[in-house]
Amino acid sequence: MTEFWDQLFKEQQEMWGFEPAQSTRLTNDFFIAHNVKNVLIPGIGYGRNARIFMENGMTVTGIEISQTAIDLAHKHFGNDLMIHQGSVTEMPFDDKLYDGIYSYALIQLLDKNARKKFIQDCFNQLSDNGHMVFATVTKQAPLYGQGVCIGRDRYEMAPGLTMFFYDQETIQDEFGQAGLCEVTEVADIYPFYLIKCKK
Repeated sequence: MTEFWDQLFKEQQEMWGFEPAQSTRLTNDFFIAHNVKNVLIPGIGYGRNARIFMENGMTVTGIEISQTAIDLAHKHFGNDLMIHQGSVTEMPFDDKLYDGIYSYALIQLLDKNARKKFIQDCFNQLSDNGHMVFATVTKQAPLYGQGVCIGRDRYEMAPGLTMFFYDQETIQDEFGQAGLCEVTEVADIYPFYLIKCKK
């Protein structure tokens, strides 16, 4: 998967621009309301969704698999943004606890075992009373059912790119033991769920 994402960033650079996603704006407001000061963003990419948190006084640490994306992030943020290189499936990369963890459009790219580990690893790095928010695609997205079905609600969209589509049942199943406290629907690039958990 490393090669897939590195090639994508090499070809398309800052493909999503620098405006934060709608899910990120809502998460930023939520983090401000809960006095979050330090945020971990697994799958930070080139930092598009980090900027709004930093502009609101939060310290951001990222995890990113693509060296190309990390280089782009450092071009725009310099040393203000700490990024661990590696896959989120290899978390943790430090022993720090964060009072906010934000994952945007990442968890649906993982298989069931990797999703379970990822949720638990994020929960383990959350400080007491901390919040983690996952923005993920729903089964209402037009992409649902496209590509080759490789499991329940999971499709291979292109070689090297698989996607899992959530519904309320799978959210409860996968996040129910990780402090699940709220699920809202968001009109983002696709219909998304914003899944909020508290430790």
